[in-house]
Amino acid sequence: MRFIPDLGGALPAIVAATIAAALIAFLLTPLVRLVARRLDVVDRPEQRRVNVRPIPRGGGLAVGAAFLTVAAVLVWLGDRSGIVGADEAIETRQLVALLLGGAAAAALGALDDYAQLRARWQLAGQVALALGAVWLGIGVGFVNNPFSPGVIRFDGLFAVGFTVLWIVGMMNSINFIDGLDGLSSGVGLIAAATLGLISLTTVVGQPFVAVLCFTLAGALLGFLRWNFHPASIFIGTSGVMFIGYTLALLSILGTAKVAVALLVLGVPIIDTFWIIVRRLASGRSPFTPDRGHIHHRLLDLGLSHRQTVLLIYAICLVLAGLTFVLSGTGQVYAFIGIVVVSGVVLFVLTRRSLVAEELSAESYEDDLAR
Repeated sequence: MRFIPDLGGALPAIVAATIAAALIAFLLTPLVRLVARRLDVVDRPEQRRVNVRPIPRGGGLAVGAAFLTVAAVLVWLGDRSGIVGADEAIETRQLVALLLGGAAAAALGALDDYAQLRARWQLAGQVALALGAVWLGIGVGFVNNPFSPGVIRFDGLFAVGFTVLWIVGMMNSINFIDGLDGLSSGVGLIAAATLGLISLTTVVGQPFVAVLCFTLAGALLGFLRWNFHPASIFIGTSGVMFIGYTLALLSILGTAKVAVALLVLGVPIIDTFWIIVRRLASGRSPFTPDRGHIHHRLLDLGLSHRQTVLLIYAICLVLAGLTFVLSGTGQVYAFIGIVVVSGVVLFVLTRRSLVAEELSAESYEDDLAR
């Protein structure tokens, strides 16, 4: 892939936005941590968690505030001074969906961090957020056809349904992978940076979307200083909701980059898929908490907390690299292949795991599994 000819013009904005978002998140996180402690918004040790002491949650508010602040300034500056010209394919109401919807996603997650909402209410809120985004003009109009040249176009209710499924699925995929220090924030950082780089290629050509992607990456980088093992704060539902929603919309804005997002986020998406399949096959709710996630299996094999996180980072980086060497159709084929291979690997890990006993659904409140 080749980068756009005016890459040099976009680089100053990218660097400035990344650094600004990182600094804001870095400085805000300790404040959020202090407030969370005072409000007793903490994760306490239990059988399905890996932390051995109470850890404040809700760090996603710092990430969301950093991204939304810098993104709002970029939109304002781009519109008035031309520092970054917004792509013609992106409408104002779509940017409203990104910023206002992102704020609503973080707020919904913060409510869960504080009040521990039931799964049904979280899901209802996610669907409402997705429908609001569709109403404001967000939609997946096509995907690459993996069986023949060209694309598969979506229209009408099917397009609405696919878009809602994509947004809700992305939020839950990030939520399900959020089980170790720095895991969901690091995976989100890799995905945001990859989407940003792809947006700077001639195939996509969206410098403004690239700046927004790197803004998100910067916010996650600043937060990761406090979230990497041993974490002093967790990103919480506020973070996974915000990251999932924002990544979902950034992969749709302008030229749809759904295949890229599918591949680079292959680990959380595939983990979510197989977890749901396994739970349904055993007659349980897909939201029943357990220790069957890929990161739990790797821990059971003897990897340390940090080794497990770094290994998943490495897998995500390899998948991110594939997005630059494969065509859109090749990306879809690669994702399908990874689904199959991962199913076999997870089956083997499950059989060999020394701690494979499932936790009883009655032992926990009906909340979304981490």
